[in-house]
Amino acid sequence: MTVVTPLLSSEVKAGQAVHAWLRKLRAAYVPGVSTPLSARIAEKVMDRLAALGHEAQEHPTEDTDVLLTTAVFGAPLQWRTAPFFQARRQYRLRRSPTVFTVIHVRPAEWAALLAHFEAALARNPPDLADFAFPGLAPTAHRTLIEQGRRGGPILAAERLMQAQALCLRLIVAVGEDEPLYAHHFDLVGSYARTEGDADAFYDDIVRRMATAVSAEEVGKHVIVEPPIARETWQRLTTPAAMHRASLELGRRGFFTEMVRIPELVQVPALGDAIATQYSEGCFATWEPDLNALVTTTTGSARPVDKGNITDNDLAVVVGLQPGGLGPIVRQVEGLRNDPPSSEGLEMYDMDEVLPAMWLNGRTEASARVPVARSKLHGHRGIAAYDPRHVEYIPMAQAFFAYPVTCGTYAQARGLKAAFSRSAALQNPADPRQVVFTILPTHGIFVVEKWAAGKRVKRPSR
Repeated sequence: MTVVTPLLSSEVKAGQAVHAWLRKLRAAYVPGVSTPLSARIAEKVMDRLAALGHEAQEHPTEDTDVLLTTAVFGAPLQWRTAPFFQARRQYRLRRSPTVFTVIHVRPAEWAALLAHFEAALARNPPDLADFAFPGLAPTAHRTLIEQGRRGGPILAAERLMQAQALCLRLIVAVGEDEPLYAHHFDLVGSYARTEGDADAFYDDIVRRMATAVSAEEVGKHVIVEPPIARETWQRLTTPAAMHRASLELGRRGFFTEMVRIPELVQVPALGDAIATQYSEGCFATWEPDLNALVTTTTGSARPVDKGNITDNDLAVVVGLQPGGLGPIVRQVEGLRNDPPSSEGLEMYDMDEVLPAMWLNGRTEASARVPVARSKLHGHRGIAAYDPRHVEYIPMAQAFFAYPVTCGTYAQARGLKAAFSRSAALQNPADPRQVVFTILPTHGIFVVEKWAAGKRVKRPSR
């Protein structure tokens, strides 16, 4: 009899815990087109920012962290006036602040949009006219359909509103003359929700903004010499294992299609503000002969089909820069050598707090390896698991209350802390071979231990 343990709903409800690493923000409000409610919400957010110890600026400056603005539901902005694209030029800034856009949606409008997408996504084949909206590219239906089938009508609605507002981070306030609740949209596709009234409502919005801005992105990789000889690479077992894993994941449809921004909205010089595409997740395997982690490359550099990778879609991480500022990479002779996925840092760093083991017993022919053989970061969910074979380790409560996103130091630290508590990983003899955690509003992170008989034979080439 299979024992299946459901994930408790109480584990994924937002609590009151906040992250210890939140920092003081400098925020400026630049009003855009608005309704009376969206303008009032933006003003109250600025008031609460100041009341909670952040700095509310009269206008953006070189040290501005947050630029708060407004937009109107269903009315697409022009890229020449959208703060997301123009703030640096307009205010002569050396760096781009994080832009948050407040949009007011009336309950009937919101319900109608979700109902529209629910009906449109149920049609087979789909009617492309159902996905034609003002401000979107003619190819936008591809993204809306794929995202909607993956995450439901709300994810399609999220991508539509992001495209029309020309902004990734939206605060969507639903209500008539006062907000009933607010959704928080981001690049990953999250739609965390703020409820409540009075100061508590705005305090929660401020904490979510602070979480997003304080969770800094992982730094760029550095390259060390010497490169890995082509002959050495061809003798390794890990590339073949990665190829096979990729095909198996692809056959199961694990990795959804990349989000390609130009298919959703047409904006000149897109690369100045945002990458043109984003891949879905990352996976990696330890290579004993290199004493390194072989991981998939980033999808923001060029499109990567992680359901059918080649050697050119792999990178070798051999360490971390001082202070964990980014991965250290060795290149491979003859390969394209794109950068590793941003998740490569979290996958390498977590081994620091986990034990190592001898691969084939403590002999001269053995190798000392991390207890975690392979790691998978995916934008999928888990409904249930069998605790006899799989261990679930929850992230700290603050990550459920205030989620963070891909490729950030905050997520790397949170994963490292979570897996350090794993009984199965801390004890290599524990029979459970798989350990996972949930990345709230985001996806999952899965670790596989080394197991006898699962070592891939060297390929004949």
